[in-house]
Amino acid sequence: MRAIGIILAGGNNYRMKELSLKRAIAAMPVAGSYRSIDFTLSNMTNSHIQKVAVLTQYNAWSLNEHLSSSKWWDFGRKQGGLYVFTPSITSDNGFWYRGTADAIHQNIGFLKSSHEPYVVIATGDAVYKLDYNKVLTQHVDKQADITIVCKELSEDSDVTRFGVVQIDDDGRITDFEEKPDEASNRLVSTGIYVIRRRLLIELIEKCVAQDRYDLVNDVILKYKKSKRIYSYIMEEYWRNISTVEDYFSTNMDFLKPDIRDYFFKQYPDVYSRVNDLPPAKYNPGAEVKNSLISSGCIINGKIEDSILFKKAYIGNNCVIKNSIILNDVYIGDNTHIENCIVESRDTINANSTFIGEDGEIKIVIEENARYTM
Repeated sequence: MRAIGIILAGGNNYRMKELSLKRAIAAMPVAGSYRSIDFTLSNMTNSHIQKVAVLTQYNAWSLNEHLSSSKWWDFGRKQGGLYVFTPSITSDNGFWYRGTADAIHQNIGFLKSSHEPYVVIATGDAVYKLDYNKVLTQHVDKQADITIVCKELSEDSDVTRFGVVQIDDDGRITDFEEKPDEASNRLVSTGIYVIRRRLLIELIEKCVAQDRYDLVNDVILKYKKSKRIYSYIMEEYWRNISTVEDYFSTNMDFLKPDIRDYFFKQYPDVYSRVNDLPPAKYNPGAEVKNSLISSGCIINGKIEDSILFKKAYIGNNCVIKNSIILNDVYIGDNTHIENCIVESRDTINANSTFIGEDGEIKIVIEENARYTM
């Protein structure tokens, strides 16, 4: 594909509450064995984009470790590759990334040293499959300056968290409101853009020269009338995980057979870093219904409508319902957990009870006695 990729993975979000205290949103575990950024990286490699930059910043340790080897997404090649850029102090810059446009500007050398004519910009906090070649083909056919991938959200979605767009009959964007108080329709930007590389360099340099640092507000919105900005309507599954509720619902979607089949069995595949762990072990007395159990888990109790990530231990007579148990959690005997997200590396003492009430998802964070000195 005649494009390079940029993945914006540096942001934090207060809507994730305690879940974002120890990791970037792009590093959030999804579907038992994946990280959120795996879906975007897989889309890049499946679209034959050979050169990808990931811009990280907030709580980047876990994310950078996950990206330490590019071979899992087939970016380990002589031409191209996977690049991870974090903010760095230079003789003329002492800032962290002050916004998405500034993140690109601080790494403008990546764009200037590349030769591909187009750039695909995406976020690392969404779960989806997309062939970016289809977006680029429409971008060229429409002679667009910028193409924004858009999605029509369901009636029960909070549209005001996104950029809401209006389009004409030809698909050209006539209006764009970023996180409006009241939405005029349910067509939103997914945060995926296609733009000519030289035009992106020009717009980013103008933006930062005016002390403006946000890609959406200071580039997209500023030029929505003067540039040819088109929409690409995405019909396939797409979910953003930047709130606790959406993160929980997205994971629970993987308990539906059609969603599992779409992501796990239908081409193209989704790739992730592989850990050498034994398969899950089910001891006598274990009972599992409609759940995803990952490698390295040991199950003694009852699991129902739940997702267990890697290396979770469930004690005797435990009941886990409608919950997400993140990586490396130890749950003692006779524990009841329902409507909860249990943070990774927690130790839940025996005879404990955690239940999310009134439809609220409870985040459980307990001291991990196994790792204290």
